[in-house]
Amino acid sequence: MSLNEWLAIGMIGLFFAMMLMGIPVAVSLAVSGFSAGLLGFGPMLFNLLPGRLYGVVTNYTLMAIPLFVFMGVMLEKSRVAEDMLDTIGRAMGGLRGGMGMAILLVGVLMGASTGIVGATVVTLGMLTLPPLLRRGYHPAIACGTICASGTLGQIIPPSLVLILLSDITGESVGALFAGAVVPGLVIAGVYVAFLLLLGWRRPAWLPAIPREEREQFSRLDLLRDIGRSVVPPLSLVFIVLGSIIGGVAAPTEAASMGAVGSLLLAILSRRLDWPMLKATLHGTLTITAMVYFILLCAQPFALAFRGLGGEGLVHDMFALLPGGELGALLFLMLLLFVLGFFLEWIEICYIALPMFLPVFIGYGTDMAWLAILVAMNLQMSFLTPPFGWALFFLKGVAPKEVSTGHLYLGAIPFVGMLMLSIALVFLFPSITTWLPAIIGW
Repeated sequence: MSLNEWLAIGMIGLFFAMMLMGIPVAVSLAVSGFSAGLLGFGPMLFNLLPGRLYGVVTNYTLMAIPLFVFMGVMLEKSRVAEDMLDTIGRAMGGLRGGMGMAILLVGVLMGASTGIVGATVVTLGMLTLPPLLRRGYHPAIACGTICASGTLGQIIPPSLVLILLSDITGESVGALFAGAVVPGLVIAGVYVAFLLLLGWRRPAWLPAIPREEREQFSRLDLLRDIGRSVVPPLSLVFIVLGSIIGGVAAPTEAASMGAVGSLLLAILSRRLDWPMLKATLHGTLTITAMVYFILLCAQPFALAFRGLGGEGLVHDMFALLPGGELGALLFLMLLLFVLGFFLEWIEICYIALPMFLPVFIGYGTDMAWLAILVAMNLQMSFLTPPFGWALFFLKGVAPKEVSTGHLYLGAIPFVGMLMLSIALVFLFPSITTWLPAIIGW
């Protein structure tokens, strides 16, 4: 190998070493990229850097990120999700595991309306974990259900992951959103089937809500609450996603409609005030700044890796794998799964995926299908110990009697079910490609 190729390998090693030392990911990316690039080429390599940075901040698709984030934070702060959870919980509480299934359903709706895992997990944890424990739910099952429900926003559109994967793969956001709808529902369906089966085999772990408690509200009251607390946010989701998937509006335009819609819902619920608006804007600024800072710092890393011949190394590595395209896909899925134990999804997106993407372009792999597989794989990174962020989020709001062991034990079966869902999409690509083909993407 040439000296530059060794530098490319050393750059990756330096990045991981800085990460282990506790240096922030964005800084580790920038420092390792600049160091290896300067050693290999001097300052000439980075003449391209200003153009790449300008391309990130002026990318029209990426402008949807702060708008979708605002929409999600506003729905969380205005307690729309809280009302929705209470209503759906009462509607499904008669089933064994009904409260767990209600949490999954709310996770689907919140994922489609917020797309922010941290906000969803914290909201669901604060609202549902104490009542679940009081009703006799097994702590591990309660924790696993909440964490798994919160991560559905990773795959169900509008998802920040899919927006970034659209930028990386070159596929349209509408195609990825359309392709992710059915896989997201498949994951939710597998989760529901698991809770139904567990409720049948272990009824003491997932008890139903007592009849006396359910009969405090009439059916008319329930229908009225559904119309008031479930239909409005659901309508907002359909309008935003439908306009993107149907090709009526660009993602940024639809995101602006979603932001205005969430503001109107807060006004109609009579909960919009200055402290809430200030908290929403602060949350939006914090999340958006984090995403963009990592995106910008990933540019010198990616530029140096390509300039030092890193892509050639990746091609040579994949050429040694048996099985051609199938072997390369399996290797990528395994590598992303392992990286998910230690890295966040956004670093994996902008470090690992761009390295391997040219290989799959050479194979002629369907990029939309590959992006959905990657997004589902990255969803597991929120649940896998030791650095599963959904577990950390829930631990921060969980009662004292909930141990870290409960969190880890509860996450394991849901990781297994995510693997099953990925296998289904892997073996039957039409799960992803059917809806985009029907719409015409």
